[in-house]
Parts: sequence; structure tokens; C-alpha cells
Amino acid sequence: ELRSWGAEELRMQAFSAALRAAKGSVGPIQAVGRRAFRSSAVASLKLQPEANVEGKRIKYFQIYRWDPDQSSRPTVATYPIDLDQCGPMVLDALIKIKNEQDSTLAFRRSCREGICGSCAMNIDGANTLACLARIDPNTAKSKIYPLPHMYVIKDLVPDMTNFYAQYKTIEPWLQRDESSDAGKIKEADGTVKENYMSKKDREVLDGMYECILCACCTTSCPSYWWNSEKYLGPAVLMQAYRWIADSRDAETKRRLTELDDSFKLYRCHTIMNCTKTCPKGLNPGLAIARIKAKIVTG
Repeated sequence: ELRSWGAEELRMQAFSAALRAAKGSVGPIQAVGRRAFRSSAVASLKLQPEANVEGKRIKYFQIYRWDPDQSSRPTVATYPIDLDQCGPMVLDALIKIKNEQDSTLAFRRSCREGICGSCAMNIDGANTLACLARIDPNTAKSKIYPLPHMYVIKDLVPDMTNFYAQYKTIEPWLQRDESSDAGKIKEADGTVKENYMSKKDREVLDGMYECILCACCTTSCPSYWWNSEKYLGPAVLMQAYRWIADSRDAETKRRLTELDDSFKLYRCHTIMNCTKTCPKGLNPGLAIARIKAKIVTG
């Protein structure tokens, strides 16, 4: 069984915590809608700077845990980290926790340089890459959850199956008209050496080709939360426009026709969460707007 979580559950968690505080309760149980999260931290633990010992800079990482092989509900486990003995990024802290405190913690990571997109997760309420997110030394705790509104395989590992299936539908590769020699640079024997593209045409792709498909933008979009089976989402739509805008591609009209759908494209309501959260500083919202304009103008 796969599980997912969302913003509404977080709001319920905050409300429940406030209600218990008003009643004088300090127990470790945190009710969240129909699900309960049990923190591994003891009830008396103070997540405040004064809880540090011997002058160490201790920061507490509260991490979402769920193991499909266990019958228990999801939990929030708390791990203390000495910042003087840890690298500057959140990914450094996760690796340190896995190596030194809890080897069962599951998360994805690869390049550690913001290139692969593997370590996308929700850190302190914002979707980002753990390898690019700096640890804030001025706060006593940090909350880390998997990408919102996606099924969870284990702990911080979301199920990306639907995301990649949607990406496949846009046919993200160059499609040429093999019967035409337009734009083709050939060798003496007739072999195509290059599909020519001017520098000006190449500049049109800036701000789109850099997308690493981390899904931070897609999972921050409320429209995608409610229509993830039909709406393609910001990341996939920006990649679709990357090929529509490519001067070498011969299937522009067909690509636009396939996107002209009330759910695939027009579930976008320009909320712009996608642009705000992109860890690469890209603008998926603009790409989606240009697709709409392209459909209207032809």
C-alpha cells in the first residue's frame, strides 16, 4: 500500500498541536486528520537552542518516516545533528543521519550538485533539492517530508511513475521530416551530420532545457494536486514547449493539437507556485502561457 500526504494534513497537524497546547497537553502524539503521526522524540525534549549541550550547535531534524513492510502508521522521527560536525546542506544532514544514527532512513540522492533532481523533497514547507538547500543555523528544528500529494514508496522516496508516464506522452525527442533536406548538414556520403540551428533559435530554448525533472514545481501546483491523472503539470508542459519552440522539430502543429485539451493544459490557472518553488530558477508558468498563446495564434 502506498501513502500520500498534503497541505491539508499539515494544517490539521498544526491545528491539533495548538489545541493540545491550549489544553496543557505535551504528549508526543500528533493527530493529523484520519492519520496519526507519532514523533520519536521524547515528550520532554525541547527543540530550542537552550537544549544544546556543552556549547554544541545542535539542530533537530524532524523527518517523515513510513515503511511499507511495517503495519504501523507514518511517523515523524526526530534526529539531533551537531552542525559543527556536518556539511552545510540538508542532504549532508540526511546522509549523516543515515550513516551514524538510522541506517533504515530512505531517500534518493546522486549528484549532490543540483543536476540529477533525485533529492527533491519538501523542506520546511517548500519543495526544493536537499543538495541545494542550506541548513539554517538560526532555527532549532527543520521539518523534512516527501514531495506533497504523491504516493510514498518509503520515507522520503515518492513514487514518480505517474510523473514519468505523463512525460512520455509528450514524446520528448526531436522529430524530423526525413523526406526533407531542410536544415540538414550532410557528409559527402549523404549521412546527416547535423540538424542546423541558428544561435538565435538556440537562445529560445534557454530557461527550458535546464529543467532536471525533479518535480518540485509539479508537486507544488494545487491544480496538479486535484487533477494529477489528467493535468500534465508544470514540468511536463514546460518540456512540451521546449520541443514546440525547437526550430528543428517538424511536429509542432501535432504537438499543439495534442495539448489543446481542457485537462492536459487548461487546468493551469496561473497560480505560479511552480515558478516560485523551482530550485533551478526557471519559469514553467511562462512556458505554459506561451503554449496557450501558440495554440490561439497558430
